[in-house]
Amino acid sequence: MAGSGQLLQPVVLKHRRTALERVEKFVSEVYFTDCNLRGRLFGDTRSLESLSFFETPERIPYEEAVRQEFRPIKVGESFGRTWKTCWFKITLNIPREWAGKEVHLRWESEGEGMVWKDAQPVQGLTREGEKTSYILTDRLKETEPHSLTLFVEFACNGLFGAGGSSMIAPPNPDKTFSLQKAELAVFNRDVHELLVDFEILLGMAQHLGEENQRSFQALYAANQMVNLCDVTDPSTFPLARNVARSVFGQKNGDSQHVIHAMGHCHIDSAWLWPYEETIRKCARSWVTVVRLMEKNPDFTFVCSQAQQFEWVKSHYPGLYAKIQDFAKEGRFIPVGGTWVEMDGNLPGGESMIRQFLQGQRFFQQEFGKLCSEFWLPDTFGYSAQFPQLMRGCGIGRFLTQKLSWNLVNTFPHNTFFWEGIDGSRVLAHFPPADSYGLAGRVEEMLKTLKSNRDKGRVNHSAALFGFGDGGGGPTQKMLDRLSRMADTDGLPRVQMSTPERFFSALEEAESQLCTWVGELFLELHNGTYTTHGQIKKGNRECERLLHDVEALSSLAFSRKTSFQYPSAELQRLWRLLLLNQFHDVLPGSCIQLVAEDAMRYYAEIREAGERLLTGAMQSLLGDLFEDVQGRPESILVVNTLPWERTEVVSKPGPGGSETLAVVTVPSMGYCTLQESVPLPHPVTVTKTADGSFTMENGILRVRLDPAGRLTSLCLIPSEREAVPEGHYANQFVIFDDVPLYWDAWDVMDYHLETRKPVAEVLTPLDVVLPGGLRGSVKFSLRISEKSTLTQEVVLDAACPFVRFRTQVDWHEAHKILKVEFPARVRSPNATYEIQFGHLQRPTHWNTSWDWARFEVWSHKWMDLSEHGFGVALLNDCKYGCSVRGHVMSLSLLRAPKSPDATADIGRHEFTYAAMPHVGSFQEAGVIRQAYVLNVPLHKVPGVPEGCPAWSAFSVGSPAVVLETVKQAEDRADALVIRLYESHGGTVETWLRTALPVQEAALCDLLERPHPQRSLPLEERGVKLSFTPFQVQSVLLILKRPDSP
Repeated sequence: MAGSGQLLQPVVLKHRRTALERVEKFVSEVYFTDCNLRGRLFGDTRSLESLSFFETPERIPYEEAVRQEFRPIKVGESFGRTWKTCWFKITLNIPREWAGKEVHLRWESEGEGMVWKDAQPVQGLTREGEKTSYILTDRLKETEPHSLTLFVEFACNGLFGAGGSSMIAPPNPDKTFSLQKAELAVFNRDVHELLVDFEILLGMAQHLGEENQRSFQALYAANQMVNLCDVTDPSTFPLARNVARSVFGQKNGDSQHVIHAMGHCHIDSAWLWPYEETIRKCARSWVTVVRLMEKNPDFTFVCSQAQQFEWVKSHYPGLYAKIQDFAKEGRFIPVGGTWVEMDGNLPGGESMIRQFLQGQRFFQQEFGKLCSEFWLPDTFGYSAQFPQLMRGCGIGRFLTQKLSWNLVNTFPHNTFFWEGIDGSRVLAHFPPADSYGLAGRVEEMLKTLKSNRDKGRVNHSAALFGFGDGGGGPTQKMLDRLSRMADTDGLPRVQMSTPERFFSALEEAESQLCTWVGELFLELHNGTYTTHGQIKKGNRECERLLHDVEALSSLAFSRKTSFQYPSAELQRLWRLLLLNQFHDVLPGSCIQLVAEDAMRYYAEIREAGERLLTGAMQSLLGDLFEDVQGRPESILVVNTLPWERTEVVSKPGPGGSETLAVVTVPSMGYCTLQESVPLPHPVTVTKTADGSFTMENGILRVRLDPAGRLTSLCLIPSEREAVPEGHYANQFVIFDDVPLYWDAWDVMDYHLETRKPVAEVLTPLDVVLPGGLRGSVKFSLRISEKSTLTQEVVLDAACPFVRFRTQVDWHEAHKILKVEFPARVRSPNATYEIQFGHLQRPTHWNTSWDWARFEVWSHKWMDLSEHGFGVALLNDCKYGCSVRGHVMSLSLLRAPKSPDATADIGRHEFTYAAMPHVGSFQEAGVIRQAYVLNVPLHKVPGVPEGCPAWSAFSVGSPAVVLETVKQAEDRADALVIRLYESHGGTVETWLRTALPVQEAALCDLLERPHPQRSLPLEERGVKLSFTPFQVQSVLLILKRPDSP
């Protein structure tokens, strides 16, 4: 004031850009670090007393590592190659003059490290995960030991593997690693806190926008803090911090959006690194979380995948005990309820149930509670059957974010009800920040607020923070950022939360929420339906094998007191199969090492499964072999499907040859081959002068040209033609397949513009089997100079479909091979099998939502039908497909080069089939025939002729499929059978069984009996009622032969 005698500081007109850049440079990690605040984060430094190491190709335990011979190494030296492990031994001595100071071990390198102290892991070290120092002491005391010996277990790979030219490039096996920094340093905690203050204010200034008053308040406060701060004089720091507190202390109004922050660390169980490395990634990430929990009492962390918990329990029991302690406090929170975060499209229905069954049982046993939310943030689409399966496994809540990756359409909701094909509903949430790996920055919280597509309906969102995919998890800096945004005017409220608190808040607004019906289709990564065909074949075959082992073991168990149901071994095999269904393994978007692991696990399942199958059949059928001496021998045929089957089977003939026979096998039972069975209409194979062939069996007439293409596929009784005039079915076509980036993941729409028919004939069509019970013809095509295809087209007597047994020698690069079946059918929709049901998708591209589904997935069959007639395509191991107009297309093989340059290269064998039919696909039995193609009959030689046929189970309605028979998890005297309605209608039916059942009751998918839902046993069996696509489990209490 004039005349007061006080010197007034002139008010400087601030230019927004220069003020912003001034603050940015003051905290920059790059510019002016000699004189800015960032450069004062660490103070005095000291060298280590000694640093030595050894290198090993194995991932060895600590106890073995410390006994090895270590040799000296210096900072800057190179070591290791990709996938090797180096163990470092560190001896250090903290200077006594650092008393009262916070002291860190600073460690910077390209790979992933884990600090071991006193034989226990204590912290992960990853530069990519912003963990480059380990706190030796928060405040050095005279009584603390100043001399220490530590070990660092170092993995020669980064958070994202060891890709060469890009993240998803195949690993570079020759990459070496080096240690850029290894020293002791004083950490200035007051500088760190001030830096976080600046970061939040700077974020508000930058991202609230020039039209926002609060943006300028934050900017001017940060500018004032720079004025107050003398980086050489820590006594000035509290003044600057008080300015920041004045901003953070201004509170929000009651209506402000609430963000529920939860620590998170998405760890792919395998992806750009093998399974074994994931075990260490879990330890590195989770031990860091535990350390943060020790210092931050409000910090909560959510963690999915029971398999990863089991790995840590087995390999790091000390760490696991701490995790269990924090879990009891409600801070380290198991979520998801599944064994792994599996692919959401390709696993079979029973596999999906087992994911929940194994996961939920593990969490119940280890942590005393079931998960109430399904946590699947990073898979490539979500089956429309998920809501029912979740509900059946005690889960009513769902979280993901992957649909934010849609290439074409923006999904219209973040919080909504998701309704499945049976009508089941779950509460779903997609975090609006479109990430499961936030860093706790201002811009992320503002995006969460602004991107919420359900404003006015719900005022709560989730924010998952922590480095992910390759692990890493949250950091102290993230927690410090979030604490400053707890209730700061201008920003959404941010509170540390839990899934229970978050979803409970959403449920308070459930009356305002919209409903999405059907699948959650990801408009990206549709190449994963086809990539790595051998992995997909292994999955389908092992699902079938375990189905058969369980069914026959259950029947043996019910009839023989001496038979021990192999529950432990089956659990082991199921867990291997479930592990391979992880969302980067079964889809094929993994490196070669992972694919090799997956194929090794499938081989292990096959070997052990076949052994169990043999044991079950020997026990089940053992009595039949007792009086074989002196009687003519026959072959017993075993059917593991729940309906009677009439099929052509092979049997030994004279001189080691094979002959054919026809057999009718009871539902889920067995019978012997009878020589006097009336023969059905024989198959004829006729060659015409132009080199084409016609095969007939009284049901179908199939005409093929010399190149193996179908020129006619006719239903004989109705003379209805399935192939349009002038078109060819079974037409192989090849396309260029070069995506924008995600090589193994994506098939782009523009690949359709590069269609080229495969037309070069290597070996013209010729007869293999001339007819009778089976006729077949064979041909070979040249796909390219590198690749060939051989196919046998097979028609059996009494069979309603024609099979195409295919062998491909595939050596392509960025190509996709498909087979096309134009159908003489007009329909706006095609039908595709999914888990325990089916759904329809359009055959046209009217809207962007239609067009975005140019490549889709199905399981064992798809069908294109008009009223009264249709054509179905069946397959034994393929998933990618499409129907455009009247052309049905099955995707057979791809050839991506990243992240596995060898993906799909080599020899492939697979079978598909075409089945024209009158009436609907339900009436024609398409669903059953698809099972028949996938589940072959079993043959057991050496039984006496005339053994009586036997059927264990049958179901009255053709709409109801008995999918699974297994021993109950918690009752050794009980079986669980799983059935589903497959036609899409309401039905009542009878379940009949020859087993000694004394009680029956409905149970949920976790095998918990429903109260007051016992089922009366009547003369006709057990009566069951189904709504469309409903899955039901029935608990059958057996009367054992040795029971009173």
